[in-house]
Amino acid sequence: MPSPVALFVYNRADNTRATLRALLANTLAPETELYVFSDGGKDEASWQAVREVRAVLHEVEKEIARTRSLRKMTIVERPMNYYLERNIIEGIAQVFEHHDTVIVLEDDIVTAPHFLEFMNDAFSLYRDDQRVMHISGFTRLSPLHPHPSTLHPHPSTYTPHPSTYFSPFMAGWGWGTWRDRWQEHFRHYQSRAEALEGLTQQDTSALEYGGVFPCLKDLDRRPIPWDICWGIAIRRAKGLCLYPSKTLVRNIGLDSGTHYHGFPIPTHWIQHYDYDRPPYEGRIAVTYAEPRIDAQVESAMKDALTDWGIRYTWLGRLLRFCYKLCH
Repeated sequence: MPSPVALFVYNRADNTRATLRALLANTLAPETELYVFSDGGKDEASWQAVREVRAVLHEVEKEIARTRSLRKMTIVERPMNYYLERNIIEGIAQVFEHHDTVIVLEDDIVTAPHFLEFMNDAFSLYRDDQRVMHISGFTRLSPLHPHPSTLHPHPSTYTPHPSTYFSPFMAGWGWGTWRDRWQEHFRHYQSRAEALEGLTQQDTSALEYGGVFPCLKDLDRRPIPWDICWGIAIRRAKGLCLYPSKTLVRNIGLDSGTHYHGFPIPTHWIQHYDYDRPPYEGRIAVTYAEPRIDAQVESAMKDALTDWGIRYTWLGRLLRFCYKLCH
């Protein structure tokens, strides 16, 4: 039986609808069980948005019962605001009460038609190899020719294997793992000191790719985000993540994370996300490759992660320069 999917939603009805529609269009959807964890609101305004999301969920639930487009859909409605970390951590734990693997989506991740096939094939192929701790449907390394724009004149294009590659870096946009890996290694750290205990300066430098991807600043947030905890856990265990050579998901919520969100001119005048690529519509065959760190992959990953994948226009570079002068 295919791996179940855990979908975590909050207050974005349109994104939730798009995510569900893409999931239902997957080739393995009729055989797949879906758990949806709907977080509660913080105040009346957010509760109104939550109710709109839940209306979408129940609308799709009725459709699934009629069309059998999914094997089963279970909706878990949180009675209060759990916040993302608690919702995800407790949701994954609930799925693992009944299943050995889980595929995790959030409400802004649109999947390609063969995404579920890729994830399930990878689960099967590397099930007994504890070195592989995480399967990603998203890739930061582009197998395409350089982008014609001048925003990013040197994109990361290295693809060492025709279908997949490995990296210790963890990507959380459409991903999956096994129960044994998660339960043995994941810890939701409560402080920076706890998260970094036992790690060397070399370890922390590797996590941040020499400083170009300053992810460890997230350890000062409360609660600490789940993804930095899982990324550290994989590094600590000397684990690896398997990636497809072409991305099978697209994040449709990137604009909400822009450095210049709300700026009074169009965002694309300032910056472009190198990660914002249409998902590959074809099948990606998962054939066995020895799990190992590849220096060329890590060099390309470092380039892809620089500035969080944001490539600036001349105007964006000018604004950044002026901001640094003023601060």
